[in-house]
Amino acid sequence: MLDIDINDLKRISELIYQKYNYDFRNYAMSSFKRRVLRIMELKKLTVDTLIKKLNDNPAFINEFLDELTVNVTEMFRDPSFWRIMREEIIPAIMLNHKQFKIWHAGCASGEEVLSMSIMLKEMGILQDVTMIATDLDVNILERAKSGVYPLKNMELNEKNYIRFQGTGSFKDYYREENGMAVFPKELLMNVSFRRHDLVLGDVFNKFDLILCRNVMIYFNQSLQNEVLKKFHESLFKYGYLAIGSKESLIWCDYSNRFIVVNNEEKIYKKIKD
Repeated sequence: MLDIDINDLKRISELIYQKYNYDFRNYAMSSFKRRVLRIMELKKLTVDTLIKKLNDNPAFINEFLDELTVNVTEMFRDPSFWRIMREEIIPAIMLNHKQFKIWHAGCASGEEVLSMSIMLKEMGILQDVTMIATDLDVNILERAKSGVYPLKNMELNEKNYIRFQGTGSFKDYYREENGMAVFPKELLMNVSFRRHDLVLGDVFNKFDLILCRNVMIYFNQSLQNEVLKKFHESLFKYGYLAIGSKESLIWCDYSNRFIVVNNEEKIYKKIKD
């Protein structure tokens, strides 16, 4: 059975940092290990051949990142979260201004971005919202940008949409083509997809709402602190931050600059600069 020890994991993360400027050194070690082992299994590599391939073959880094950062996601995941967004958070933002900005950080293949677009369209405000969707992995960003997903995924997405209590028929949002569900480009017209590294990237804009769900769970404590500091700087005062249901800000240095808006759905509001 394949295994890899902590020293080899450190060698791999250090090599990737030095050679390609991607920083996985503060990822939660158990998650990093699990994903590296998965890559070794898929590509039939030993530790030594993996390190050699990373060192000698720069083109391989994109394949490696694609597997390392892969996130299985779905549309309207946690339907109760989306109901709170529609009924409480978005209306609260709109009290102050009609037009606002959302950052989907670590957007993966874009299902969450599309869910947001559908919800905002049903609220009649899609044209008033600017969204920026970022991820470390350029390949997965291309997938997100396309708005094309396997048709087999739509059954679960539709169930989530029904539980979210969407106001339309989910099937009306896409057409079927060669076993794929193709969503119209208009749904993503206000979305800018760009590569951004949460670990090493700079603060690049100010937002009214940031969604970063089920990403920080892969970071160790010091990296969570760094990322939360970045989110804090990226939010307007009284802006909102949503993280994953298994995640928490409680141990982070910047937690006292936020208040809990909804503990169950892990939604916070910035109250201090």
